[in-house]
Amino acid sequence: MNAVQQALIYLTSTNGQVTSQIIKDLIADHAPRAAKMKALYKRYRADYDGVPIFQRSFEDPNKINNKLNNDFFSDIVDTKVGYFAGEPIAYNLDKVSYSSEDGELNEADFQAHKTVLDRFTITNNIEDLDAETAKMAAICGTAARLCYIDGEGMERICNIPPWEVIFIGDRSTGEVQYAMRYYPITINGEQTTRVEWYDDKMVYFYVLHGDEYVPDDTEEPKEHMFDYVPVIEFPNNEERLGDAEKVLSLIDGYDRTLSDVNSEIEQFRLAYMVFYGVDIDEETIDRARRTGAFSIPNYDGNEKAEFLTKMLSDTIIENHLNRLEENIMRFAKSVNFSDDNFAGQASGVALKFKMLGLESKCIISERKMTASLRQMFKVITSAWAKKGINIDYTDIWFQFKRNFPLDIMSEAQATALLRGHVSEQTRLSLLSFIDDPEYEIELMRKEAEEAYAVNLDAFLDEDEDDESEQEA
Repeated sequence: MNAVQQALIYLTSTNGQVTSQIIKDLIADHAPRAAKMKALYKRYRADYDGVPIFQRSFEDPNKINNKLNNDFFSDIVDTKVGYFAGEPIAYNLDKVSYSSEDGELNEADFQAHKTVLDRFTITNNIEDLDAETAKMAAICGTAARLCYIDGEGMERICNIPPWEVIFIGDRSTGEVQYAMRYYPITINGEQTTRVEWYDDKMVYFYVLHGDEYVPDDTEEPKEHMFDYVPVIEFPNNEERLGDAEKVLSLIDGYDRTLSDVNSEIEQFRLAYMVFYGVDIDEETIDRARRTGAFSIPNYDGNEKAEFLTKMLSDTIIENHLNRLEENIMRFAKSVNFSDDNFAGQASGVALKFKMLGLESKCIISERKMTASLRQMFKVITSAWAKKGINIDYTDIWFQFKRNFPLDIMSEAQATALLRGHVSEQTRLSLLSFIDDPEYEIELMRKEAEEAYAVNLDAFLDEDEDDESEQEA
């Protein structure tokens, strides 16, 4: 039984009473996972202490040791984020829930609630937050977001580092009952740790003093104004694995190989000069370094000098690097857009086939992110309800669009063939450039009404003119 399970049992029996020992046990249990996530983030940033090749050393200090970081790690992450979250997620309300049984839309309630939702997404810069959330989840395997009320009483959200958050909940249901955030702070010039403990009503603050966590006397416990735990987890997948975690050893192998080759090439510039049949003193060597030439007395014709060089098999090395790169992209389910074979595929179907692995990975992330966003709005709507804004969080839906080159001609031809065989809404939903099929149908209906509208006043004016001409 790990610390999270033990903490949940104790908290359940004591009605949520937190102790210093619980906090220490949770942090100790979470430490390996937190260290791993921090290391992955440092690797993404290419920090000196985050990339293994930068730490490589040899026993011989005179041996050339080039350290080349081939940043497949961030390429895998950025490719996934650009494809998955490059097009902003669209947030909409389900019109069906605002319609009566005869299909008539309650326009007033719908527009009022839509305005609240739009204001929330704009004030929180949701497009940027979503992209950063997807990026952090791809790096560390999970991301975290905090809901809070700002000084103006508005509902806000912000991303927080996932290595600072511990979720405590029932493993059988997956529902979070408590969340703990801990992070380093400096008090009176001394480094310590601050803890924020969240339940479904309150947030409590603790500070490490000596070996014990005690309530923070600078901030009293307060209500967070939501009906649920306001810290949301955004997992990348069920295993909480980052996109490049499975291929780290392959990336390290690529770095070592290319670094060694680069060192060998540079070593050629320091190639040894070999003399046959003659002794050369230091003075002659120094003069040769200055002038670039040697003078060797010809005693019996067998004297000579040449460079001692090592032959490298560039074919073997190139094949080895190509295989490593191919396996990195294959097992990370990523793509190399600079690959000639990839770039040569012109049709949309061929491109999508080559991106099938990336698409499959994104589908999993999309489902996880949808569940997390739904939980987030469950929290946010509980605060809206206190203001009399009764929005059902299940009526909020999210539309993901891939950042993919559009083949509009193929899509148009395919949807044209479907006319009359499927509903108009289903047919239009297949077009990648249409975000809201219902809205598009409404626009088409209005345009049709305007195009075929009969201007009765114009006809009356024409009839009056005709009668006037006849009387004349």
